[in-house]
Amino acid sequence: MEQVLFALIIAFILFDFLLDRWLDYLNDAQWSEHLPDALKDFYDEEKYKRSQQYDRATGKLGRLSSAISLALILGMLFWDGFAIWDHWIRKTLTDHDILVPIIFFGGLLFASDIIGLPFSIYGIFVIEEKYGFNRMTVATFIGDKLKGYALMILLGGGMLALVVWFYHIAGAMFWLYAWVLVALFSLGFSLFYTSIIVPIFNKLQPLEEGPLREAIEVYANQVNFPLKNIMVMDGSKRSSKANAYFSGMGGRKTIVLFDTLIKDHSIEELVAVLAHEVGHYKKKHMQKGMAVSLIQTGILLFILGWLVNNPVLSHALGADEPSFHMGLLAFSLLYSPVSMLTGILMNLYSRKNEYEADRFAAETYDGHWLIKALKKLSVNQLSNLQPHPWYVFFNYSHPPLLQRIRAIQQ
Repeated sequence: MEQVLFALIIAFILFDFLLDRWLDYLNDAQWSEHLPDALKDFYDEEKYKRSQQYDRATGKLGRLSSAISLALILGMLFWDGFAIWDHWIRKTLTDHDILVPIIFFGGLLFASDIIGLPFSIYGIFVIEEKYGFNRMTVATFIGDKLKGYALMILLGGGMLALVVWFYHIAGAMFWLYAWVLVALFSLGFSLFYTSIIVPIFNKLQPLEEGPLREAIEVYANQVNFPLKNIMVMDGSKRSSKANAYFSGMGGRKTIVLFDTLIKDHSIEELVAVLAHEVGHYKKKHMQKGMAVSLIQTGILLFILGWLVNNPVLSHALGADEPSFHMGLLAFSLLYSPVSMLTGILMNLYSRKNEYEADRFAAETYDGHWLIKALKKLSVNQLSNLQPHPWYVFFNYSHPPLLQRIRAIQQ
């Protein structure tokens, strides 16, 4: 049975890799030499060619990184690397029931990050720099890494420690306790992400009084959106790319605008973007998405609780002694096809939500200004204007630009 599970793990990993390469091929072949007529008011031929060059550069780097990751994980599997790492921790560092899983997964995540570091550095300081996006300094990059590690240890390590503790005190029923923990964490993260997590990395300041704030407040009153917090984030600290997002619930609702978005867009375009974000709130997309995510997590944890005690999972990865963390790792690799399916379904759901938020903005403000804002965002970020439908189906959480424009104009 161990050999069958091992063969399935290898098959799933190879299938995932080959599917990604096939989708990349289709997407690259989809590029047209001719600029779509709908975008000629914002794009010129030179900018359009530059967007293709940018897409190819980032795609090539991603494929190289993916190929190296594939080789490393296959090497770990065929030469029992995970079992060796587990054995070394137990014999050299500790055999504590909770510390072993934390060190096991923490070491793997840290090693993975270090291996990916050259690709991250090249992507930011060479490709993003070449195409005019990068604003990050080396000091900021290092600071982000150290802060990320600290959060991973505190939040990730703390969550894992509790899950393992639940496993040891509740056995197969641990999944129920873990599910409650995930639900509480998700709720807390949603409520306090902007006020606690974001300031660790970026500065947030209230949007100053002036024409933009007045226009936003007028619109918010018109659609009965009780907005107190309109924050500006220093996104230009890292990149020239722009964004906006809505977070929080109840009295902690917050709209965050990147300073790069404010710099590059008119007041009408900014209000249209904000109207889109308000649309997400009015349609209760955040609450619905969280509910769907928690249902998925509950099902996953239930299956994990049912299977994780089976020693075959650990033996499939070469371990002599079964353990929770080896079983969890094997389960996550075997669960990958289901994860892919749920990812596709969540992307479909997300794209539907984006269309709904666009429609809300068009109906309550002005679709013309939203289209102008979306076009400008696409131009400034050198986005792929015509991605292949299959690539969109598997990977896009937002509809492609031209499809969004057509939907708004209907």
